[in-house]
Amino acid sequence: MDSDAALLWEDVLTLLAEKDIAPATLAMLKSCEATALDDETLHIATTMGFAKKRIETQASIIEECLSQAAFQPMRVVVELSSGAQEPVVSSSVVTREELAEITQATTDDTQPAAQTPAPAPEPAAESKPTAKKAASQLDTSIPESDSKLTFDRFVSGEENVIAFDAAKQVANGENKNYNPLFIYGKSGLGKTHLLRAIQNYIAQNDPNRLCVYRTGSDFVQDYTQAMNDGGMSARAVLAKNYQDIDVLIIDDIQSMRTAAGSIRFFFDTFNVLMGHGKQIVLAADRSPSQLGMGDSKFDERDTSRMDSGVTVRIQVPDYELKLNLINTFYERMKEDAKTEHITGMDATIPEQLRKLMAERAGTNIRVIEGFVQSCLMEAHQRERTGGAIAREDIVKLATQKWPTGQYIINIEQIQKAVEVYYDISHSDLVGSKRNKELMEPRHVAIWLARGLTDNTLADIGKRFGGRSHATVKHSITWVDNQRKENRLFLDKLESLKDSITDAT
Repeated sequence: MDSDAALLWEDVLTLLAEKDIAPATLAMLKSCEATALDDETLHIATTMGFAKKRIETQASIIEECLSQAAFQPMRVVVELSSGAQEPVVSSSVVTREELAEITQATTDDTQPAAQTPAPAPEPAAESKPTAKKAASQLDTSIPESDSKLTFDRFVSGEENVIAFDAAKQVANGENKNYNPLFIYGKSGLGKTHLLRAIQNYIAQNDPNRLCVYRTGSDFVQDYTQAMNDGGMSARAVLAKNYQDIDVLIIDDIQSMRTAAGSIRFFFDTFNVLMGHGKQIVLAADRSPSQLGMGDSKFDERDTSRMDSGVTVRIQVPDYELKLNLINTFYERMKEDAKTEHITGMDATIPEQLRKLMAERAGTNIRVIEGFVQSCLMEAHQRERTGGAIAREDIVKLATQKWPTGQYIINIEQIQKAVEVYYDISHSDLVGSKRNKELMEPRHVAIWLARGLTDNTLADIGKRFGGRSHATVKHSITWVDNQRKENRLFLDKLESLKDSITDAT
């Protein structure tokens, strides 16, 4: 792209935005690429036939602004570029609503191509880089340390199963409605694993789809380097690289919160990829709406676009999931050690002690994995001297990972947190009153007690005024139903749950 043409087209778009032009037409203009500039003519290109016709009907007003920007009489020529040449958008942001109008307007032009069956992906071992892949300068390699982060090795449970299923559908391209997919949750709960699993799946099963994984910090660094290295020219190259991909994955997008220029560039890229039916996957430690709070440079339009597809939260693991994680890590580490000839990992930890490990473990899955490894190494050392790992060894190792008072959640803590949150007394929470303002906090407290402790339903019932097994189950079912049907209730429930786990 001619850099002078690009700069002139930027000025023209600025002037056109002040004119009385239909939003859809302006959006089409913003999606065009300035390709060449001679003495009296600016050439722009679009990949959409309908857009070319619509823009040509507005030639007079475009040329008026063009002549004003160039300080001489100018004419504009609209050309239809090859579909393989995706345009580089200007720094003006095309809104999601504008892109929707473009998509609706060009349905007749694009429908036949959409009905053409896509070729089956070639086997990974025989695949060759496509011309599209060769054109992109972005690093698509997967670090060796992340190559094992696959769907098969992800431990799913109630707390993360929705995110797990959504990630699989995005990876295999089954559900085009999961776009963008936004996964959020506290650090160490498996978000990066799911994002890398998408990348690993595509690399192995559909290598002709160009998938790029970047962290928010990586993205900011890419943009900053491009701006420092060559201004608009380097920025245009970077834009082409990012817009020439099929699946864009951005992890820890909260790292971009205070980088205003990077955010604008990201949403330029976001709009083009979405407009061309490409997949975007985002992850953060907070929800889209929370990303816009405080000193963040994300505005409401940005956060609403991130929240415009499917947004799912990964929750902290309860006792049952922690036990499943520990058992899985335990078996997997022993298998990997055998396959990779690693010594010191072939010891035995009895099932009862693994249950104790789950009771003593915190909620960060990465730390839990390290805890299992430490216990296996301790068990190996004990067996070398003719002994066996014991309960006190587990307790000692857990205390090192999670200092005393930071890993055990009990029913009293849960009840106190619920009482403060809902501003009710302890006697009302566990009492027999059945008025509406008491039923929700009581149901919530019981549900949290079941999820955050290893108490049985009968034990929980005793701590809530001697309620029966059936009554406790009813409370758990009621909360589960509300979580599925009421987004505001779910956010409230998860905020309360986080306040408990963060304080313990």
